[in-house]
Amino acid sequence: MASYNKVILMGNLTRDPELKYLPSGTAMAKFGIAVNRVWTDRQSGEKKEEVCFVDITAWGRQAETCNEYLQRGRPVFIEGRLNFNSWETEDGQKRSKLDVVAERIQFLGSRQDSDTQEGYNQAQSAPSQPTSSQPTSSQPTSSQPTSSPETSTEPPETIDDIPF
Repeated sequence: MASYNKVILMGNLTRDPELKYLPSGTAMAKFGIAVNRVWTDRQSGEKKEEVCFVDITAWGRQAETCNEYLQRGRPVFIEGRLNFNSWETEDGQKRSKLDVVAERIQFLGSRQDSDTQEGYNQAQSAPSQPTSSQPTSSQPTSSQPTSSPETSTEPPETIDDIPF
């Protein structure tokens, strides 16, 4: 039986992206988002809210674009996959966590929310990575690390407002 690993999240950045480059030259950006869930308690009729904090990793040109245009508080829409990490601390304790490897990131909010409208427009139209069905001659290529392969994605679309 084949497995399926797809995550779709919409939330606000909890911290500015941290951009690093691997020895291979591949860009990697890490940031966090907060995803809120609001519901009404059936017994009390009171509105309640819970927040889920999710760590996100972006690769290649997409990582550089996130670092350049995203900042704490900005809304984003992310499609990606769950990634499980486990390690042992220096004192021998075993640790693990789930994070999301971004395959597609869309910047949300109005253009007025951005510091510079020109930069926002450029970030919206910048291709994250080519897909296998798209020609790659005019798009930048980036090598992906073997420890965290990711599938190709299509360029993000411009979204000014969410229709719901």
